[in-house]
Amino acid sequence: MVWSSLEAISVPRLSKFVFLLAINSLLCIPHLAHSPTCTNPPIIFNFGDSNSDTGGLVAGLGIPIRFPNGRAFFRRSTGRLSDGRLLIDFLCQSVNASFLSPYLDSLGSSFSNGANFAIAGSTTLPRNVPFALNIQVKQFKHFKDRSAELASTGVNGLVSYDKFRDALYMLDIGQNDIADSFADGLSYAQVVIKIPSILAEIKNAIKEIYYQGGRKFWVHNTGPLGCLPQKLALAQNVSQNLDSIGCISSYNAAAKLFNEGLLHLCTELRSEMKDASIVYVDVFATKFDLIANSTTYGFSNPVMACCGAGGPPYNYERKVGCGYMGYQVCDEGSRFVSWDGVHYTEAANSVIASKILSTDYSTPPLAFDFFCQ
Repeated sequence: MVWSSLEAISVPRLSKFVFLLAINSLLCIPHLAHSPTCTNPPIIFNFGDSNSDTGGLVAGLGIPIRFPNGRAFFRRSTGRLSDGRLLIDFLCQSVNASFLSPYLDSLGSSFSNGANFAIAGSTTLPRNVPFALNIQVKQFKHFKDRSAELASTGVNGLVSYDKFRDALYMLDIGQNDIADSFADGLSYAQVVIKIPSILAEIKNAIKEIYYQGGRKFWVHNTGPLGCLPQKLALAQNVSQNLDSIGCISSYNAAAKLFNEGLLHLCTELRSEMKDASIVYVDVFATKFDLIANSTTYGFSNPVMACCGAGGPPYNYERKVGCGYMGYQVCDEGSRFVSWDGVHYTEAANSVIASKILSTDYSTPPLAFDFFCQ
């Protein structure tokens, strides 16, 4: 079931920002400054799941994402599954680009700097169901044709035909394919068997975008699933399957195997599409380091949700989503890695973004502002 991964959310100020900057300074974490050289930000198109959904779920299905989601930066819920900005928001800000509007949000959206096709709960398989990766690519193709058509008639706020080749195409998907497989009761061996099919869908998506003129790709691998409070709270008989920092070993092993395949896929595509730039980003390493060394970064309770129910050790209950009746939330300003048991806090996303922008986790090690026009 595509939407099984939505169980975490459903039935489903400045002072804060200054505080975070002060903490980051004390911990010698690099700040997320705008690129002084990026005077012409890239047009960005993003494909993915809730890790980069900037409001598509709310716009597409009307499923409410309630406050306190958004409290740390936006001061209201924007449809993001976090207390503030997501990783993609920090990346956009680093190159002076505006936050991406969800493709499905027709009210108050501007698509002059691109569009976000990511929808919470999305997977690569099965195909042709809302909002699988290949459906997102089909939406992009429609957007491309319609945007170019309208822009040619003088309509403002859209992307003209010649801009699509210079755009940056970001992909962050695969987590739900693996996580949902474990949730459905599949063994580690059974999950591993599915990985080649997941990778094939990602390859198809990148090649289709390439055929549409895309030449610049930024591909995120998947994070340490076994460290998510949701998985730790719901998995059965995991006590013998925990690593030294309290994460589920088999879940993380499957994620690593997927990531190895994705790295190989990106290498393979570079040889096939020699005029394209394809950057593979090791998000797993950034997140695992943050969790394993949480105290170094000033975080507490790295495998406990800030917003949820049930209290320690995980503060996660399947039937009590963040913002719904019975939830409890940590004090604003406290340093949690996990926001709701599945998604990360703005403070955690800020650290992860800093690591990614360093280029230490990218193959090849291209700076993100390389994609400035």
